[in-house]
Amino acid sequence: MDDPIAILLQKTATQDRAAFRELYSASSSKLMGVLLRILSQRAEAEDALQEVYTRVWLKAGRYDATKGRGMTWLISLSRNLAIDRLRQRSDHVSDDDAMEAHADPAPRAETRLIATGEARRINDCFATLEPDRAAALRGAYLAGLSYTDLATKFDVPLNTMRTWLRRSLLRLKECMGS
Repeated sequence: MDDPIAILLQKTATQDRAAFRELYSASSSKLMGVLLRILSQRAEAEDALQEVYTRVWLKAGRYDATKGRGMTWLISLSRNLAIDRLRQRSDHVSDDDAMEAHADPAPRAETRLIATGEARRINDCFATLEPDRAAALRGAYLAGLSYTDLATKFDVPLNTMRTWLRRSLLRLKECMGS
């Protein structure tokens, strides 16, 4: 076997302390670099490095030399631990959140043109209604007035106001559909 890290991992799996110290000396600087690059904070990277070697001591028996080089296994272990730590951070921002935070909140030009065209169509359709029916409809759906308030305002019975609104909505729907 030409992989010295793999040999040290196999010896560490048998609880060989000297091999573990040698493994630490041979790999700690490389793993620290990986952890620093991912975590960006030296103190956290140092804590993570200690945790990596605790896991190596406990899980070295899981290393399978036929599946890859020893250093690759150690780097994967370190990388996964660092990613787990990033996910646990309260200040961590996911890629989706970052994109949303930097997205332009203004509607795109195409959206504005469509909205302008639709507003024009709605206004044209409102113009086809009788003025008091159009005003009642605007009062109900744009100003949030109740049927009772509208009936009082236009001096008509409550059921008449409901009929005005229902028929006016149907006319708007027909107009918008054509």
